[in-house]
Amino acid sequence: MVPPTAVASPTIGTPEAPAIKDPVKDTILTPRFYTTDFDAMAAMDLRPNEAELEAICEEFRKDYNRHHFVRNEDFDGAADKLDPDTRRVFIEFLEQSCTSEFSGFLLYKELSRRIKTKNPLLAECFAHMARDEARHAGFLNKAMGDFGLQLDLGFLTANKAYTYFKPAYIFYATYLSEKIGYWRYIAIYRHLEKNPDSKIFPIFNFFESWCQDENRHGDFFDALMKAQPKTVTGLTARLWCRFFLLAVFATMYVRDVARKEFYEALGLDAREYDKYVIAKTNETSARVFPVVLNVEHPKFYERLERLVNNNQALADADASDAPAALKALRKLPYWAANGLEMAKLFLMAPIRSERFQPAIR
Repeated sequence: MVPPTAVASPTIGTPEAPAIKDPVKDTILTPRFYTTDFDAMAAMDLRPNEAELEAICEEFRKDYNRHHFVRNEDFDGAADKLDPDTRRVFIEFLEQSCTSEFSGFLLYKELSRRIKTKNPLLAECFAHMARDEARHAGFLNKAMGDFGLQLDLGFLTANKAYTYFKPAYIFYATYLSEKIGYWRYIAIYRHLEKNPDSKIFPIFNFFESWCQDENRHGDFFDALMKAQPKTVTGLTARLWCRFFLLAVFATMYVRDVARKEFYEALGLDAREYDKYVIAKTNETSARVFPVVLNVEHPKFYERLERLVNNNQALADADASDAPAALKALRKLPYWAANGLEMAKLFLMAPIRSERFQPAIR
């Protein structure tokens, strides 16, 4: 798919003109850019849940965080206080987070532009969410500038591969992305409130309001799926909800354990942090998805750990000096093992949401 057209990047830059960082190589664990069927989105009938969507749009119009993402003197010299290892893993975190937020900006902005005349309420909601994501991406990229680096977001727009998802898949993926983002940010914020000595950089002071943006975006997709009941009812919907829950949870767990040093720098255990975030996101998803995963099953994390070990073996094979053909041959059994573990995880009996009694706090 071609990249979106006529989409302006959020304003990025510092007077010191930091070096442009080369984007990381795309892998199954790196954030992706998405496109979809814009005509199908424009034609969606919102009447089954129009009142809730209008109420959410009114929340977006208030723009509670209009003045929140303003840098202050706390940032001055903060980057210089980090040791080299912590700097490295923190820059990786900033890059991944910035790319993810910018991906959301591009998708929402293009959706707003392409459906504006045919579905104005939906277009306005997407425009407000694009505003929020641009604000987040710009703030993260500005923080990278404190380390002498920045991402060329215009280059990413034009050169990164775009993955096509039909609208229902966009709903599942973005709902989970926004809700898991909420639980990730609020968990870090609450931890650092109790452990201020572990606050390695002032950007974490902004996470409470930040995660509220993520939560509102997730609520929007919740309401949108309820306006399109086929996306959350029937056998096909149950299977796709299971698939996306598993894909998001497994990707996060493998990625976070691989960069556990970042969480250690914050005084967190990556595995325990992810288990908390997965449990809370799973509970939240039961509000709209017809089924959720049985993340308390004794085999669930056992199988995720096998994915972690296989992923490390794949990384080791990539880092070797062997010819490309030999690398591919060495990686083949680990890819097959990952496929088998994912199949086993997918086939684990889910929990029907009506029987799931979450205690969301």
